[in-house]
Amino acid sequence: MLENRIIRIIEGIVGEQHVSTADTDRLCYSYDATQRQHRPDAVVWPSNAKEISLLLKMANAEGIPVYPRGAGSGFTGGSLPIHGGLALVLTRLDAILRIDEENLIAEVEPGVVTRQLQKAVEALGLFYPPDPASLKFSTLGGNVAECAGGPRCVKYGVTKDYVLGLEVVTPQGDIIRTGGETMKGVVGYDLTKLLVGSEGTLGVITKIILKLLPLPAAKKTMLVLFDSIDGAAQAVAAIIGGKIIPTTLEFMDGTTIDCVRRNTDLELPQAARAVLIIEVDGDSALIEKQAETILKLVNPLGVVNTWVAANSEESEAIWQVRRSVSPSMRKVNPDKFNEDICVPRSRLPEMIRTIEAISDKLQIPIVNFGHAGDGNIHVNIMVDTAEPGQEQKAKQAIEEIFAATLKLGGTMSGEHGVGVTKAPYIPMELDPAAVAYMKAIKKALDPNNILNPGKIFLQD
Repeated sequence: MLENRIIRIIEGIVGEQHVSTADTDRLCYSYDATQRQHRPDAVVWPSNAKEISLLLKMANAEGIPVYPRGAGSGFTGGSLPIHGGLALVLTRLDAILRIDEENLIAEVEPGVVTRQLQKAVEALGLFYPPDPASLKFSTLGGNVAECAGGPRCVKYGVTKDYVLGLEVVTPQGDIIRTGGETMKGVVGYDLTKLLVGSEGTLGVITKIILKLLPLPAAKKTMLVLFDSIDGAAQAVAAIIGGKIIPTTLEFMDGTTIDCVRRNTDLELPQAARAVLIIEVDGDSALIEKQAETILKLVNPLGVVNTWVAANSEESEAIWQVRRSVSPSMRKVNPDKFNEDICVPRSRLPEMIRTIEAISDKLQIPIVNFGHAGDGNIHVNIMVDTAEPGQEQKAKQAIEEIFAATLKLGGTMSGEHGVGVTKAPYIPMELDPAAVAYMKAIKKALDPNNILNPGKIFLQD
């Protein structure tokens, strides 16, 4: 626990009402989406960069770890206060500071919810594409810290492709700006790119300058059912090879379809063993032509049925198939180990078959869906940890899946980061020299290991 004099120093910085050592607050900020629990010694809600600067300078002087966090929606434990210390909650920094329609940029604070910004810019005919599944509650600061992805990445890229500049409080309490408001800029090292995806270990983000695009005039959504995962994978290759980059190319495997079919009223033919949800956007006439071309390309590849949305209501109904997956999975087993591996698009069928073999060998259900256009598979290992041996089987499955992923030229995380949960597996993907290089950066910027210690690497 923190000494009373430390609490008084923090109260002097942020105000008495914005720091708490109450058990309820410490419990509330001990979790993220991993459902692991690590209680901080205190919870602090600063309101600006100056307060954060003073907090970090105090933390360095006193040797107190600081864990920045937004909504706590991460899947790898990136915001968990695993060594106690301060949970630095950034939700009070929640202003959209400006939207510049002439230069197509927005400046925001890190506590702005992703969907909130999307709605604000869409009202002006503009577009912020990154769309993580958690967009209705995840914050932009967390999106930047983890370099969030989403279904639209196949056409528009991930969060890092939209971050032009940052205001950051360094681990030692200095306030710096990186990048800027221009589309180009090559003066010095690209610190913006270094900080995006650094999982809150190299700085606390206090302002973000984001690139915007014009809002597409229209979109077209299609659901295509295949008799095999191979047919769906060949369809992805055929669409891309046909010089069409859809907005989204989402897939669900046969296990996922079974799961949805058993637990909802949605009508999915028994012959369907893979699903693609394909969406194109842009000029109205162009997307009609693209949709027609896509259906011609995929029809010879084992298509069982197709559904082309005629309006926004039917488009929403198609996406309901995808959204029904997570609630359905909880009925398979109560505990979920969620991984987000990524392989080259062409290796998708091979990866799915390998996962199915691991599932059969260990006799545990594994549900796979994700972003086929990126080769990004959300692997959900469903177990009941109350049953002896189930958790150990899940861990064995994770290690075998990571090994197979790397063998196919992939990566063990497409968009969730490393945090705590994937830290033990870092040596499987990165060579020792690369890890040493990363640790040298961390050591140089945070010599006292104050900011988010215990993340990415097993030993800081």
